[in-house]
Amino acid sequence: MISKKMTPLVNNNSAIRAMFEEGKRLAAVYGAENVFDFSLGNPNVPAPAAVNQAICDIVREEPSALVHGYMNNAGFEDVREAIAVSLNRRFHTAFHMGNILMTVGAASGLNVILKTLLDPGDQVLTFAPYFVEYGNYVRNYDGILEVVLPDTDTFQPNLEELSRRITERTKAVIINTPNNPTGVIYSAETLTRLGSILEEKEKAFGTQIVLISDEPYRELAYDGVEVPYVTKFYHNTVVCYSYSKSLSLPGERIGYLVIPDELTDSSEVFNAAVIANRVTGSVNAPSLMQRVIMRCVDEQADLEAYDRNRNLLYQGLREAGFECVKPQGAFYMFVKSPEPDEKKFCEACRQERILVVPGSSFACPGYVRISYCVSYDQIRRSLPGFKRIAKAYGLRGE
Repeated sequence: MISKKMTPLVNNNSAIRAMFEEGKRLAAVYGAENVFDFSLGNPNVPAPAAVNQAICDIVREEPSALVHGYMNNAGFEDVREAIAVSLNRRFHTAFHMGNILMTVGAASGLNVILKTLLDPGDQVLTFAPYFVEYGNYVRNYDGILEVVLPDTDTFQPNLEELSRRITERTKAVIINTPNNPTGVIYSAETLTRLGSILEEKEKAFGTQIVLISDEPYRELAYDGVEVPYVTKFYHNTVVCYSYSKSLSLPGERIGYLVIPDELTDSSEVFNAAVIANRVTGSVNAPSLMQRVIMRCVDEQADLEAYDRNRNLLYQGLREAGFECVKPQGAFYMFVKSPEPDEKKFCEACRQERILVVPGSSFACPGYVRISYCVSYDQIRRSLPGFKRIAKAYGLRGE
């Protein structure tokens, strides 16, 4: 009964979700306290108190028909204006309500802009390692996702290969900074070079190439590292944002697209994206959560807790002998496998009831992703297991 498009998706279900389900199975056998599940990027830091208070206040103070009713498919005008004002204050941009489209989280936002832009056969480029669902989102609209191989020394985008891979069919390039799974933040120098390459290719082919910046981890940056605002580096940029991580609201599915005036045919693209928001089935972003964002637009979850986890895990893994680039943002660590087949390494970890995700799930074999949005105590208690694994592989710590 299922379609030919769905069959491979069913057969190749997400390794991340599969590992998460394995964690639940092991917890039932050995007890949750004896299983160290680092598979899923599910924030463990509570939402800010202001969010819960806003929900209570909105339900009590605002008209029910407003809070729970329809609005423009782009979202409430006052919410969109509040977001534009916040972005302008923080990043010295010049956005207005007409640049902001409220979406059902980042996933819906990416689908909306891809449906808006892609014709069958259009090429979309992204950099490995990358979030696995990008390929599915592009194929939803009969586009072709092509992957630029990684620079495993820095995990900054491999711009030389990108330049070689762009063709007259290239319609978009997707970037993700801070990056899932590496935690790397793309530097201003990288983004400047990226913008220059895209401008050169637009002129060479006489086409328009849209840079889609997927930014659910924008607020999660450590050690004072700046996350550059991408619209400043290239005119044809669309930003896809989610509050799932910054406000610990992954289940509420609330985010937005930024479609700047500088984008070619900006008004037409915005109007088409509003229609795409409707016809993909979202209709509009959740109304209650839009009202919450109106009141909590500058709130943020406890970044210090993630930073403590990051430092403990990084220090523990390095002392055990593992190699990885210290993440600057997000809440993931991308660790080099001590053997070429990282899936065998994942199995060795599973024997210690430590669950990590193979890098091949992110088009970057030879590495594993460890998600540290868990309790500090879980990380602390997992370190002896990591040390036993390292010893079994003959690794030498720092």
